[in-house]
Amino acid sequence: MATKILITGANGQLGSVLTKALQNTYGINNVIATDIKYNAAFVGVFEFLDATDFNNIQHIIKEHHITEIYHMAAILSASGEKQPLRTWDINNNTFLNVLEAARLNSIHKVFYPSSIAVYGNNAPKNNTPQDFFLTPTTVYGMSKAAGEHWANYYFLKYNLDVRSLRYPGVIGHQTSPGGGTTDYAVDAYHYAVKQEEYTCFLNESSGLPMIYMDDAIRATIELMSAPKDAIKTRTSYNIASMSFTPKALEKAISQIMPNFKMVYTPDFRQQIADSWPNSIDDTEARNDWAWKPKYDLKSMTKDMIKHLKETYNTENA
Repeated sequence: MATKILITGANGQLGSVLTKALQNTYGINNVIATDIKYNAAFVGVFEFLDATDFNNIQHIIKEHHITEIYHMAAILSASGEKQPLRTWDINNNTFLNVLEAARLNSIHKVFYPSSIAVYGNNAPKNNTPQDFFLTPTTVYGMSKAAGEHWANYYFLKYNLDVRSLRYPGVIGHQTSPGGGTTDYAVDAYHYAVKQEEYTCFLNESSGLPMIYMDDAIRATIELMSAPKDAIKTRTSYNIASMSFTPKALEKAISQIMPNFKMVYTPDFRQQIADSWPNSIDDTEARNDWAWKPKYDLKSMTKDMIKHLKETYNTENA
């Protein structure tokens, strides 16, 4: 049977890039992108889907003979703190709908995106271990921690092959920021290319784990392509790439664009960032399915600025 993939939240910051990568891998007609809004620029097979509607999920799975699901729909950390009850409802109920629909329809594999937000203030700040206990302090982190346990439960009880990554902050040129606490880094590159000063909502010394979009997408596809018996962690894998502060990012950008400046005006997102690790230990991902990042801060900065210059030049042409 051919691989037929369903993606929820396909218009999102990560989902939109993942959709294109999966289309390139499996063929444009074998990837069914879904979201609650239609993107007029989208090329491929699109279905409207509110993932809180279990029956609609079931219908799309049956209609398109789906074999794998990538559940990317979620409200992110900073946005989630503005509407905590709605965030809990959407983030958890949509995933439970996906898990149950996958079980009932014998789906081969399910991907669930988790986050470093699952850790709390009690976790070691540096090289945070995979198995340190989770005490998240945001509703987004709480929802992701709960989702990890549901993933593990469906694997243990029903042998449903659910796989997950704890993403650090994801930085990419392909889409606009989606309401995450680490989105300052994406914004900073945009302002630099527009030759504008950027006001950062974190203080200059807030170190956080980050990953370039290209590495994040590659990690996702490599995890899902690994043999089932190689996947030892059924909650969610830590993946690491780089860690840096806003000040280090400003310095890296100014190496290419000397006139770039950042000013620092921390807001409510500072408290969220303070509860997260500075760096994380991803030994298990490296050992189990040979994860290894390709980008560091310098190479990511070079690539981001190159692509964003192309984007803005095209828009202004």
